[in-house]
Amino acid sequence: MKRVYNFNPGPSALPLEVLKTAQEEMLDYKGVGMSVLEMSHRSKDFEAILAEAKALIKKHLQLPDGFHILFLGGGASMQFAMLPMNFLSQGQSADYIITGSWAQKAASEAKLFGTVNTAASSSEANFSYIPTQDQIKLDPSAQYVHVTTNNTIFGSEWSYLPETGNVPLILDMSSDILSRRVDVSKTSFIYAGAQKNLGPAGVTLVIVKEDFAAKQKQGLPKILSYSTYIKEDSLYNTPPVYPIYITMLTMRWIDSIGGMVEVEKRNNRKKELIYGAIDNSGGYYKGTVRADSRSGMNVTIRMNTEELEAKFIAEAKSAGFIGLKGHRSVGGLRASTYNAVPVEAVEKLVEFMKDFQKKN
Repeated sequence: MKRVYNFNPGPSALPLEVLKTAQEEMLDYKGVGMSVLEMSHRSKDFEAILAEAKALIKKHLQLPDGFHILFLGGGASMQFAMLPMNFLSQGQSADYIITGSWAQKAASEAKLFGTVNTAASSSEANFSYIPTQDQIKLDPSAQYVHVTTNNTIFGSEWSYLPETGNVPLILDMSSDILSRRVDVSKTSFIYAGAQKNLGPAGVTLVIVKEDFAAKQKQGLPKILSYSTYIKEDSLYNTPPVYPIYITMLTMRWIDSIGGMVEVEKRNNRKKELIYGAIDNSGGYYKGTVRADSRSGMNVTIRMNTEELEAKFIAEAKSAGFIGLKGHRSVGGLRASTYNAVPVEAVEKLVEFMKDFQKKN
């Protein structure tokens, strides 16, 4: 078996231990005589999977009581619309902090339902930094404040959670959830597509505080109402059964390696390695984000010419490094170092970067 070094931005690497367990249980899950892929979502076996996934997410996030944990389809992009559909009406406003493409898309969808205030933006600097608290102009009458905690395309990440007073804080944590310890008790709503740090594509995690959930609008289609999923424990319709199972296994894997303390330690080491290689290259590799705003999950890099970048990507692929091409909207290089990307993979990438520089 030949495994590549997977730096894809999503769908992305999964822990090898998770894949092996899924392989072992593919045909016969715990002696029930069928795969989880074939299992009824109403069965006791799947209910146990769902319950364990929720319990482990709560544990690893250190989520206090008073929050609902939901699993939905549609990806984070559906949440861009579903969130304001449930919590924003004409005549009301919400604050959005714009730090990248996904934050822009979320704000654009919210405008369909109410007024969107841009509380802060780094667009004038090509999203190369995260605004400081004193740069954020919040409206105390807003229904909520929306923040995209990590920006997969531009490579920036929030190192703090903004203070929002009595206004509920909403986090899109799709690309950095469970990569480091965050005080989620300050939030009212979190959503995250699974395909970066949680599991495979096809399921979206939604965490909503009970008192915030109580504010949602009435008269919505059942399939687009959070109250439906709360009432039915994510089982209103057939949920993404297999992705939830893989998410559960991934949460077990976090447990097995030492929990969030070890996850954070590994991710900090990967961040030190790759940004160290950039900063010590004499300008051969150039980071695109201000040093205080650098992402620990998506490292964006430019080189002197697009031709050199293309050569790097091609030679890296031949050497077994996959997914290093920057997003099509910005170009350049990007290494996504999510939880399941081992430190060894980043060490090997740094070796390749140094060798490529010597030869070119």
